[in-house]
Amino acid sequence: MSPTPKQPITDDSIKVRQLSHYQFSWIAGDAGKPGVWTLQLVLDEGAWEEVLTIDADDADNLQDLLSTADSVFYDVSRQTLMFGTTRVGHA
Repeated sequence: MSPTPKQPITDDSIKVRQLSHYQFSWIAGDAGKPGVWTLQLVLDEGAWEEVLTIDADDADNLQDLLSTADSVFYDVSRQTLMFGTTRVGHA
């Protein structure tokens, strides 16, 4: 007999998802005001999406990390990006 989950598993109950695609966007601000950067995350091949508002420095740093990481995960509840996995004892 297989175990029965205590609650039904739904899209909302999955907390960590793999990043499939991402897109940066920049929205112009009012005259003389800075614009706003957003980062759209497409997770688990489109099963979930998240849009983050970020500043220019974060956009630059995230672009560097996202373009070089082999795998990226996103913790939905903590709004945390996690870059790759490294085996213990390996750099």
